[in-house]
Amino acid sequence: MVSTPIGNLKDITQRALEILSQVDLIAAEDTRHTAILLRRHHLNKAQVSYHEHNEQSRSRELLAALQSGKDIALVSDAGTPAISDPGYRIIKLAGDHGIPVVPIPGASALLAALVTSGLPTDRFLFEGFLPRKKGRRTRLESLAGFEGTVVIYEAARRVERTLNDIATHFGNRRVALCRELTKKFETVLRGSVQDVLETLGERPLKGECVLVIGKAGLA
Repeated sequence: MVSTPIGNLKDITQRALEILSQVDLIAAEDTRHTAILLRRHHLNKAQVSYHEHNEQSRSRELLAALQSGKDIALVSDAGTPAISDPGYRIIKLAGDHGIPVVPIPGASALLAALVTSGLPTDRFLFEGFLPRKKGRRTRLESLAGFEGTVVIYEAARRVERTLNDIATHFGNRRVALCRELTKKFETVLRGSVQDVLETLGERPLKGECVLVIGKAGLA
């Protein structure tokens, strides 16, 4: 499981590059995306796609390859595999069949956003992406009762809706909206939900976002 940069291609570890250079095959969420990273570091490796639409069938193929003695690196488009990205099925299959699963730590949008948010990090809950329709209200009500910091992934086009939902179910909490972390147009907006909503009215966002929500009662 090889963590890859979440934006800036320099954010890759020496160990990750070493592993990518040594494996027999790279299972990538998007082979075109991973090819950019490989070219940057002059690596020429065979790839196979491994994404949410073929994860179940591809996992069986990868298991067979592992059982035949091949070494495989699992990568997502950005960050750490299996964190709101494909990976769980092949990791479980490998473990169930006694095949070692080795984490190669590195970049994570979750942790990058959490530590730059200015909100408490001693206790937090990672929600990933909220349900878009069914179960959304119930999930929000449940999260509102958590006595710590909550971290949510969200697409820029849905951020305003999600902030309004947070205002409804959480109240006017302190939040940090992190966009395009480690990239050229990295943006971090901090303040109350209403503060951030007012700022968004003046500057619409693009790209993937991480929303960090403080617990109730923070000054």
